[in-house]
Amino acid sequence: MSGLRRDRVALNAIQWINIKADPTDPNSESLWLYGDPAFRADYPDVLRQIREAGFGAVMMEVLPTQTLQDFRAMIAESGLALAPGYASIAIPSDHGVTLAPGSSERVHWFDGIRRKAEESAFAGLDTVFLAPEVSWERNAVRTLEAVAVGAGFSQARLDEQIEFLAEATDVLRREGIRAGLHNHVGTWIETEDEIDQTLAAIPALGASFDVGHLEWAGMDAAAIIVRYSDRIVDLHVKDLDMAVVASSRATPTPYRTATDAGLFLEPGLGHLDLDRTLAALPADFDGWIIIEVDRASMDPFASALVSAEWMNRTFPA
Repeated sequence: MSGLRRDRVALNAIQWINIKADPTDPNSESLWLYGDPAFRADYPDVLRQIREAGFGAVMMEVLPTQTLQDFRAMIAESGLALAPGYASIAIPSDHGVTLAPGSSERVHWFDGIRRKAEESAFAGLDTVFLAPEVSWERNAVRTLEAVAVGAGFSQARLDEQIEFLAEATDVLRREGIRAGLHNHVGTWIETEDEIDQTLAAIPALGASFDVGHLEWAGMDAAAIIVRYSDRIVDLHVKDLDMAVVASSRATPTPYRTATDAGLFLEPGLGHLDLDRTLAALPADFDGWIIIEVDRASMDPFASALVSAEWMNRTFPA
């Protein structure tokens, strides 16, 4: 793992964000606190805990309720550096609309992408994780019915997703931001074939894989990294309970059911060979490694401590 440095490792604050309304009840409502205006008051303490756990950087996530100036002041107070953020782009057919090339409506479809480019540049970052939309409503067979098996595949829909990812990549490129394809279970780019088709169709798009989501969808993450070694930009790292992975793939399973069953684990606590995966990175890799535990298996601060312990064991100072 030559070339990998601890100062290029960050934590995604998702341990504090993707939680159950009642942590003691796996059947309680799933919450996503980034969308809650009240979370702004809690954000500085979350950043303090990330710093206290031993991390020097956090993944960029500007709240919808924040200005860039407010976010910059909050980050400066935390003492943390910023690692690249996450952008996603939906396809019009999933929302029951058609967008003609050059139309005002189509231009506005990419407003969120332009905002992410602005946020990234403002933070001094030049890369971003670019993913398809994770849908929980229309055409949501991959989240609501059957995860990680390419359910509901349609070549026409994949072609549409590729078209809009290509346009998003170009929007970001014009603002000086390099996009890396971020595979995510539950999206229309979930399987190995879908990843291969997308990267073949969009030469300007790099690869910012999530190793856990690669493995969940039945791939060998190390082999995929080797295949696209000349396009790797950044990486998300997590661990998995492979018994839950196997069960969720063998029997049609909703995304949140697999999550609630304890699928996601802190690095080093699951069954993935993360050392082998990281060793597959090219020797000159200088991108970011972002630890992302989509649902913490313990208290969020304890999760951050365990993740930091793995970081300290794995990466030279």
